[in-house]
Amino acid sequence: MRESTTPGRSRGLLVVVLVAGLALVTRGDVITLKSGQKIDAPVLKETDTALFLDVGVDVLKVPLENIASRAKNAAAAAAAKAQVKQNRIYSTGKMPIKPIKELARDFGAAVVLVQTPSGLGSGFIVNKKGLCVTNYHVVEKETRIAVVIFDRDADGKFTRTRINKVKILALNPFFDLALLEIPRKKDQVFKTVVITGAHDHREGDEVFAIGNPLGLERSVSRGIVSTRNRNFSGLAYIQMTAQINPGNSGGPLFNSRGEVIGVTNMGIPAGEGLGFAIPSVYVKHFLDNNDAWAFDKDNPNTGYRYQDAPRRKNPNPPPTGATDK
Repeated sequence: MRESTTPGRSRGLLVVVLVAGLALVTRGDVITLKSGQKIDAPVLKETDTALFLDVGVDVLKVPLENIASRAKNAAAAAAAKAQVKQNRIYSTGKMPIKPIKELARDFGAAVVLVQTPSGLGSGFIVNKKGLCVTNYHVVEKETRIAVVIFDRDADGKFTRTRINKVKILALNPFFDLALLEIPRKKDQVFKTVVITGAHDHREGDEVFAIGNPLGLERSVSRGIVSTRNRNFSGLAYIQMTAQINPGNSGGPLFNSRGEVIGVTNMGIPAGEGLGFAIPSVYVKHFLDNNDAWAFDKDNPNTGYRYQDAPRRKNPNPPPTGATDK
C-alpha cells in the first residue's frame, strides 16, 4: 500500500516543481493560491468553477476555490508593450505645443514631393530608413516613382534633392494609403515625423498642412478641425479648414504640437475651406499591418497591365511600292 502511494506523491511533486519552473519564464496572469504558491501563466479559459492555465507542456486546471488572488503581470505587460513599440516602423509621442512657424521649420524636411509620369503629390517620411507614406491614388497604376527631398542646411535654406527608383511596399485602396521606400545613400539619415498617439483632437483645434499644391513646393496652410468624424463611404475622415489643392494629397496634417493626426487626401473643388484627411488611427493600422497589403509587381492580380509603346513613325517614308527595311 505504501509502495503504491509513494510514486503518486512523487508525480505530484514533479508537477509542482514543473509549474514553479515554468512560472519563471511564462508571462501571463499571476495566480496566488490559498496555500501561498504563485503561478505565472496565461489564462486559456475561465469557467464558473476553474481557470485553465497554459504552463507550456500542459494545461493546468486550478479550481477557483483554491485561488486567493489574481493579478496581471505588470512586468510582462510592460515588456510586451516595449516589444510592440520596438517593432513599429514609425514613432509616436506627445510633443510640446509650439508656434506653427517653428513646427513647420522642424518637420518641413520630412515632407516630400512624390512624382510619377501621370502627376504629383505629397508624402511624409516615418522612419530613418526612408519609409514614406502617401495616398494610394497618388501612385495608383504607377511603378516609376521619384521623390524630391528638401533638406535644410546650417543657414536654414532648403536643398532640393530628387531621388529615383522609389519602391512601392504596400497599397491599400480602401484606406487610400500607400507605403513607399526611398533608397538612401550610405549613412544618410532622413528627417522623420511623429504620429500622434493621443487622438485627442477636437472641433476647433488648430491644425496645419504641409504639401505641394499644384507643384508649389513646401506650402504651409493652417486652419481648424471642423469635425473629427465626417463619414465618406464607410470611413470617418477629419474635416478641416486648412486649404488643400491637387498636389497636397498624401501630405501630413499636423496638430499644434507637430504630431501627424492625419493624411490629407481630398477636398471639394466647389467649396472653400472644405478639406479632408485620413485619421492617424487608420494610418497606424495600415503601417502596423503593411505586410497584409504588400505590393508584388509580379502578381497578376495587382491590376497593372503594360503594353508595348507604339512604333515611331518614319519621318521619311519610302516611295510607294518600295519596302521599308
